[in-house]
Amino acid sequence: MKLLENKTALVTGAARGIGRSIVLAYAAQGADIAFTDLKVDDDAESLLEELKAMGVKAKAYASDASSFEGSEKLVEEVLNDFGKVDILVNNAGITRDQLLMRMSEQDWDLVIKVNLKSVFNMTKAIQRSMLRQRSGSIINMSSVVGVSGNAGQSNYSASKAGLIGFTKSIAQELGSRSIRCNAIAPGFIETAMTSKLAEDVREEWIKNIPLRRAGKPEDVANVAVFLASDLSSYVTGQVIQVCGGMNT
Repeated sequence: MKLLENKTALVTGAARGIGRSIVLAYAAQGADIAFTDLKVDDDAESLLEELKAMGVKAKAYASDASSFEGSEKLVEEVLNDFGKVDILVNNAGITRDQLLMRMSEQDWDLVIKVNLKSVFNMTKAIQRSMLRQRSGSIINMSSVVGVSGNAGQSNYSASKAGLIGFTKSIAQELGSRSIRCNAIAPGFIETAMTSKLAEDVREEWIKNIPLRRAGKPEDVANVAVFLASDLSSYVTGQVIQVCGGMNT
């Protein structure tokens, strides 16, 4: 039996990058998939076809997780379409990097809204359903900079650190109903975003990673499978860093 058979996962911001890898890893383990992005574009349609070819039920939704009303509507639609949600992955996020002295109020507010408020929105919207079924796994995508900070990323670091505090609090609130809440903190992962970095910058990052390589989205997805499955049934309120040892 596959690890996620008979489970339904809802993953936000999943058309590309780490979110896409998580969705594919979940489908490979038998989960039905609901995933979102701001719009259902060619990337989302391509992913949808790939999921259906794997033999799982799948649907893409255009949704802005930073909207409270939009999140409520999304969860209602997903529950109508799939009947239940066993796994929620709060993956949607953005960066607007800048030193504090040059950072605009708009860039601060936008990053906090998309990266942190969206997790409040989605978790609040889904908890009623999970409380009724007395089970569920909520996985929040943090970052190593939410643990250690990083110059030029005060807005992003603050959003990801806040997410860790939220994760630990929700684990305590919902644990008595067998609902688990954990966070993953990726380090330097090969994505479209990091591929734009200059080669010397990439080499400097990798030099400071004990495993001497950048991570792959699949490395993060493997941890997400563990946290979604019954293999982690006694794991909640934790932050698992997937960083090759760079934040040791």
